[in-house]
Amino acid sequence: MTHTTTEPAALSPAPSASVLDEHARGWRSKLWQAGLVLAVVFFASWYVDLLDFRTLANGVPAIATLLRESLPPDFTNVMDWVSPLLDTLAMSIAGTAIAVSASVPLAFLAARNTTPHPAVFRLTRTLLNGLRSVPELIMGIIFVAAVGFGALPGVLALGLHSIGMVGKFFAEAIEHVDEAPVEAADASGATRLQVLWHAVLPQVLPQFADVSIYRWEYNFRASTVMGMVGAGGIGFELMGSLRIMQYQEVSAILIVILLMVTMVDSLSGHLRKTFK
Repeated sequence: MTHTTTEPAALSPAPSASVLDEHARGWRSKLWQAGLVLAVVFFASWYVDLLDFRTLANGVPAIATLLRESLPPDFTNVMDWVSPLLDTLAMSIAGTAIAVSASVPLAFLAARNTTPHPAVFRLTRTLLNGLRSVPELIMGIIFVAAVGFGALPGVLALGLHSIGMVGKFFAEAIEHVDEAPVEAADASGATRLQVLWHAVLPQVLPQFADVSIYRWEYNFRASTVMGMVGAGGIGFELMGSLRIMQYQEVSAILIVILLMVTMVDSLSGHLRKTFK
C-alpha cells in the first residue's frame, strides 16, 4: 500500500521593503496633496469672511425679516408673466441653437486630432477661451447698449458665451474618439471630410447631444438673470418687483421660475433618454 504525501501549499512571498516604502511614499504624497487643497480652501474661506460667524449670525434677523415680508406669495399679476416666461424660454432655445451651430465646426478646428494645423488649433482654442471668459451678464449689457432692450440682446449674449463652453466640450469629445474607425476610413481612401463625417461624427454625436441639452438647461436659468440688465424675459419682471420692494410678488415670481426650471429639467431628462 503506497502512501502519498501532500506538500503544503506554497506561501505567497511577503512584500519586499522597497514595495512597502513605495506604498508609504504614495500615501504620504496623497496626504500632502489633500492637506494643500484643504489649506487653500481654508485660506479662501477666511479671505472672503466665510469663517466670520459673528457677521453671519448678525445677518440672520435681516434674512428672517425679508422672508416674512415675502409671505404669502402674491400671484395677482401671474397672467402678466406668461409672455415674459415665453421670452425666457425662447431666449434659451435660440441661444443654445446659436451655440451648437457655431461650436460644431469650431470644435473640429480646436481638437488636436482633427485640426488642419497647430496654428489653427491655438487660434480656435484662444477664441473659445475668450468667449468663455466673458460672463453672459456682461455680454448682455454690451448687446443691450448695441441693439436696445428686448430678448435679442439676451439671445446674442447667451449664444456667444455658450460657444466658448460648448465648443470646448465638443472638442474634448472629438479628441477622445476611437482611432480604429478613423484609420480604417483613411486606409479605404476616403477624403478628410469623409473621414470626419463617417468615422468621427457618429462617435461623438451622443456626447454632442448630452452637452447641448445640458447647456439648454443652463441657458434657461441664465436667461432669467439676463432680464435684470434689460434683456427681456421673466428676469425683467423680477427686477421690477425688487426695485419697488414688492417682496410678496418677488416670491411668487421665484416660485414660477422654480416650476419652469423643474419642467425644463424633466424635459431635458426625457430628451437625453431619447437620444441614448
